[in-house]
Amino acid sequence: MPYCAHCGAEISEGTQFCPKCGTPVATSVGIAAKPDAGAAQELAGDISPKSRVAATLFAWFLGGFGAHRFYVGKTGTAVVMLVLTLVGLATVWFMVGIPFLVAVGIWAFVDFIIAVTGSMTDGEGKLIKKW
Repeated sequence: MPYCAHCGAEISEGTQFCPKCGTPVATSVGIAAKPDAGAAQELAGDISPKSRVAATLFAWFLGGFGAHRFYVGKTGTAVVMLVLTLVGLATVWFMVGIPFLVAVGIWAFVDFIIAVTGSMTDGEGKLIKKW
């Protein structure tokens, strides 16, 4: 059975367009022998509709405030990041908040790397792969 090279959906013989994504499949370029891992995950519903670009940019620019975690639906850890950052900023004058800010900064940078590599999951546990 041929599969769409773009999304991995099954294509019946003689079909000119993929029934799922609409990609033309009349040429040999548009037909794959079997779906790749990413397409198979998408067909199984394991791919999040969230944008990897948005998660990556939020992690880079507003990561210390947990914006990327709010975006992907992980509100519990997002609130923890936000509180740690606010406590760190409020007490930085007394040198108590510096460890909080460093810890949250490292956490945000690790989340940035995870988002860039496509390994970040949303609140439902689905991979955020789509750019």
